[in-house]
Amino acid sequence: MRRREFTALLGVAMVWPGAVVAQSRIPRIGVLALGNLDPEIFLKPFRAGLSDLGYIEGQNIQLESRSAGGDANKLSSAAAELVATKPDMIMAFQTPAATAAKEATRDIPIILTGIGDPIGTGLISSLARPGGNITGLSSATAEMGAKNLELIREVFPSARRVAVLVNASDPFSKPLLEHIQAAAKILNVEISPVMGRGADQLDAHIENIAQWQADAVIVQPSLPHRQVADLVIKYRLPAVAPHAAFPAAGGLMSYSNDADAGYRRCAIFVDKILKGRQPADLPVELPTKYWLAINLKTAKAIGITVPGTMLTRADEVIE
Repeated sequence: MRRREFTALLGVAMVWPGAVVAQSRIPRIGVLALGNLDPEIFLKPFRAGLSDLGYIEGQNIQLESRSAGGDANKLSSAAAELVATKPDMIMAFQTPAATAAKEATRDIPIILTGIGDPIGTGLISSLARPGGNITGLSSATAEMGAKNLELIREVFPSARRVAVLVNASDPFSKPLLEHIQAAAKILNVEISPVMGRGADQLDAHIENIAQWQADAVIVQPSLPHRQVADLVIKYRLPAVAPHAAFPAAGGLMSYSNDADAGYRRCAIFVDKILKGRQPADLPVELPTKYWLAINLKTAKAIGITVPGTMLTRADEVIE
C-alpha cells in the first residue's frame, strides 16, 4: 500500500475507530443523478480528486450510484433507495438530483455539484452558511446563461430571436430563464422559452424553434446533450449551452465554469466531512475558472463561420 493510501485510511480510522478497526468499514459515498447526462462526466474527475487525497475506490472508499435514467419522475424513489443504504454522504449531480436528495434526508450530508443556482432553487439560504445538511459547489450556471446570450450576439451580431430550450422537470429552469431574459432586455433580443417535457418530444420542440426562425438556441445543461446536438444540427440551428460537455457532444459552443475542476474539487468536501466537519459550516463555493469551447465540425455542418478572434480566445476548439 502506498504511503498516501495508508495515511488516508488512517485518517478515516480516526473518524470511525470502532467501525473501521473492528469491522474494517469503508466509508460509502452515495451518488445521485438524473441521468440525462452520463454520470461519468462528473465521476471521472471526482475519482481523480479523491485519488489526489489518497482515497482509492474499493480500498478505503466506496461509491454507491443511483440514476433515474433521465426520468425525473423516478428521482424520488432513486433518492429514497440510496438513503436506505445509509451512505456516509450523498453527492448530488445537478439540481433535480439535489432537490430529490434534500427531500429524502435531513440527516445525511449532501454535497452539491453541477448546481446552477442553489439559492434560487431553494436548496440553501446562503452561500457562506448553507445550514442544515447541505454544502458543495455552485456552478453559477444561471449567470453563465446570460453570458451565453452575449456569446451568441458576439458571433452573430444580427441575432435578434433566440429560443431557450429548458428542462421543465428541473427547478433550475426558472433562475436560468430569469438571467437570460434580463440580459436579453439589455441586448435587445427577443427570447422564446420552450419547455422541454421529455426526450421523446425534443424533435417536435426543436422543429417548432426552427419554424419560429430562431437565430440561435440556448440549451439548459440538464437536457440530454447528444440528442439535442443531433437535432439542432438536423435543423441547422446554432446552439450554445452553459456546460462544456455540450460542444463535446456536438453542440456549437459553450461558455461555462471549468466543470472538471469543480467536480475534482468535490473530493475536498468529502475529505473534510469524513474528518468531522459539518456541512452547515462549510461555505458553498463558486467557480473560479471559466471555459470557452467551440466545435468547428458542427460550425461547418450548419454553415457557420466562427470569427478568428473567437477561436483565438477559446480554451478548447474541437475540429
